[in-house]
Amino acid sequence: MYSSKLTEVDAFSDLIRGVRAHGSLFGSSTLSPPWALHFVDGAPLTLCTVLTGSGWIVPEHRPPERLRARETIVVRGPGTFTFVDEVGTRAEPIACGEHCATPEQGGTRHRRGWHDDGNDSGRDGATTLIVGAYPVRGEISRRLLDALPVVLRVDAGGTADPVLDHLAAEVAVDTPGQQVVLDRLLDWLLVCTLREWLDRPGGEPPAWWAAQRDPVVGRALRLLHAEPAAPWTVATLAERAGVSRSTLAKRFADLVGEPPLTYLTRWRMTLAADLLVEREAATVADIARTVGYSDPFGFSAAFKRVRGVNPSDFRRTATTP
Repeated sequence: MYSSKLTEVDAFSDLIRGVRAHGSLFGSSTLSPPWALHFVDGAPLTLCTVLTGSGWIVPEHRPPERLRARETIVVRGPGTFTFVDEVGTRAEPIACGEHCATPEQGGTRHRRGWHDDGNDSGRDGATTLIVGAYPVRGEISRRLLDALPVVLRVDAGGTADPVLDHLAAEVAVDTPGQQVVLDRLLDWLLVCTLREWLDRPGGEPPAWWAAQRDPVVGRALRLLHAEPAAPWTVATLAERAGVSRSTLAKRFADLVGEPPLTYLTRWRMTLAADLLVEREAATVADIARTVGYSDPFGFSAAFKRVRGVNPSDFRRTATTP
């Protein structure tokens, strides 16, 4: 159940909560040109960064992107991409996907087929690549994906640099518990990269991101995300935010693009969609109560209005193999 006690939950934290590395595809390899690595799985999110050297990310149906030392690129699936030493390289692409992470393929280090002897990261002309592929499941995380372009990049020198230092140290050795450490470092790097990209000068971040910085609307958003099942009205939300009802209604609509209770309904239906899949034993009435509806018929009507299908049909479709 969602707690009725307010904690500092912002919209971004809620959306990225389900995007977690867990034994994820992870590669760290020293490459000597020419090379071409074709990432074939089309993961929902793939993070690529170069510790030393440089290369080119070539996404499907997109122009190539240069990737220099300490820069990071995130590619959004389902399209695949290739990492090459030079555009038009003579190297034959080596397919790399989820199978690369199995022990017989070299474990998390991906040594096989990556021109990697594990001992020469300082040789002239070599490029050290780190790549992590993220599974992204559920409707909550889908809202985050929808806010991202197919390819986004973050230059060196930002908040992610300390994470890269930790990653460089960790991949240099094989120690017990390494996969857990790498997973958490990848999570850290992804969060830093996305925050920096969303905050970039001249960017056009989604409305909910910019609105979080407003002292009134940001407070209201944190309340709605911390207590989605509470019996909110604009008046009670305004009181908790410390402003008048009319002030909150206008500022929220201006910054978020929709009224507070419309935002709340859409967020509740997003939560409900994931709960319908995750809690197969729960009834529609159980899910309704969890997201703040005492009447399952009112919940079903709201769900169909927002999602275009009733809860039972959504569950049936989402859980059918």
